[in-house]
Amino acid sequence: MVNTLKLPVGIDSFEKIRKNRFYYIDKTKLIEQLVETGGEVTLFTRPRRFGKTLNMSMLRSFFEIDADESLFDGLYITKNKELCEEYMGKYPVIFLSLKSVDGLTFEDAKYRMTELIGLEAERFGFLEDSEHLSENEKKRYKAIISLNNGMNTMNEKMLISSLQVLSQLLYKHFGKKVIILIDEYDVPLDKAFQNGFYREMVSLIRGLFGMALKTNDSLQFAVLTGCMRISKESIFTGLNNFEVLSILNDQYDESFGFTDAEVKKILNDYNLKDHYLEVKEWYDGYHFGNIDIYCPWDVIQYCKSLYLDVSAKPQDFWSNSSGNAIVRRFIDKADISTRNEIERLIAGESIEKDVVSELTYDEIDKSIENLWSVLFTTGYLTHKGCTESGKYRLVIPNKEVRNLFVKKIREWFSDVSRNDGKTLEEFCSAFVDKDSEKIEQIFGDYLWNTISIRDTAVAKEKKENFYHGILLGLLGYKSNWLIKSNAESGIGYSDILVEVPTNRTGIVIEIKYAEDGDLDAACEKALKQIEEKDYVAKLKQDGMKNFIKYGVACFKKICKVEIE
Repeated sequence: MVNTLKLPVGIDSFEKIRKNRFYYIDKTKLIEQLVETGGEVTLFTRPRRFGKTLNMSMLRSFFEIDADESLFDGLYITKNKELCEEYMGKYPVIFLSLKSVDGLTFEDAKYRMTELIGLEAERFGFLEDSEHLSENEKKRYKAIISLNNGMNTMNEKMLISSLQVLSQLLYKHFGKKVIILIDEYDVPLDKAFQNGFYREMVSLIRGLFGMALKTNDSLQFAVLTGCMRISKESIFTGLNNFEVLSILNDQYDESFGFTDAEVKKILNDYNLKDHYLEVKEWYDGYHFGNIDIYCPWDVIQYCKSLYLDVSAKPQDFWSNSSGNAIVRRFIDKADISTRNEIERLIAGESIEKDVVSELTYDEIDKSIENLWSVLFTTGYLTHKGCTESGKYRLVIPNKEVRNLFVKKIREWFSDVSRNDGKTLEEFCSAFVDKDSEKIEQIFGDYLWNTISIRDTAVAKEKKENFYHGILLGLLGYKSNWLIKSNAESGIGYSDILVEVPTNRTGIVIEIKYAEDGDLDAACEKALKQIEEKDYVAKLKQDGMKNFIKYGVACFKKICKVEIE
């Protein structure tokens, strides 16, 4: 039965998945499309965790000389017998994944690049004894291998020519042109930008790619993947044989990520079809070409969680799998207009923006408009069509990414408010002094200057949670106060309980979201709930002697505070 297959969490090797009985969603149509319509050099840009590396591994397994044909048994591509006969196992393949090329200095990163290329060259050890190569050509091969064992001190000219030379030697040995696969081509550029050696890395990669992809008569074709489309003038200068297939292109729209039909099938195969709606709400919503796509990383992770524990809840798998610095950078740069747009996005609305398809990393921070484009290309935003003027209607794709934005907003707000000690001291003191007007004024000012949550698509309780989180963060300024959130007290759970050592004062705060804008009624409801559920009970148990009860009502960016 299908559900005896293991779910491949974190496995991006096609061979390992197929040989070790892991579940595989068939993406081999990509092979047919590349052969029939692909260009000489093709770049696929997709967000991270959308199956780019697995697809590249699949391409290598198919094209590489002496390929294990059994890996493709029962898959789509085997229906095209003519294509398989002509292409399967017929080409030497050079495969590089650049996701590990990083370092704090350019020398460190360059060493990682040389090591990677040297390691790939070692796979072709038979070239040392090839009767098709001259002694000089064998020496050139040994020089490339030496990049991996430290014998060569990183001759940059050799590094830049290494892929071209290796493909020439393979072509001469086999009499077949070479396929070059470069996965996550933009990771070294991202790391270089973060660590201050971007220009040096651009120069290195421009030279490496130029020789391997532009002036290489031994090349059959090349495929590259990455998250961002880096400006042609920056990296791909002179590559006229170059085709970019981004998330906006109709071609290959089902090749990366899972379609709705594929998600329904995997849920059905593992007897999890009752979880379809929550999977869709949390992990669907990306729009590639003309279809909606789910994040495969999330779907596989959640299916495995459910398979082990049917009561497992959805989690932020994708957003927690690597850094999300771009979202924080975006929020840090947001002016009041942009903050309003972020609020609209979190509320489930769309905003209209021009999308810049080509950027260099050093252009990202030059304008907030560039950051919108980066958020779109890297998967934090998706689109729902275009306006007549060509602007894209950008939206947050799903609940998981919405949670990420809310989390980053809270972090930003916490950092901003932490530097405002005098105001926070006044704010906290007002709770002890029973100064509801001062609390209302300061809390209102903070709400006005932050990014609020007014998501019409979520329950009122979720909106209350946002204001609850902000208030909790502000009160946390007083390190000598004991603050409890959602603590069991009386016959329920109070929003916030505060124990102030001075005069053993206990404070109860209940927060309500005024859905209809009636703040007075919401405050009254909050105070009534404190009484009916006896929220002061826990404070009495802890030895508090004086009790203060606050009802706090919020609506968008305004608030009302009443004291009993």
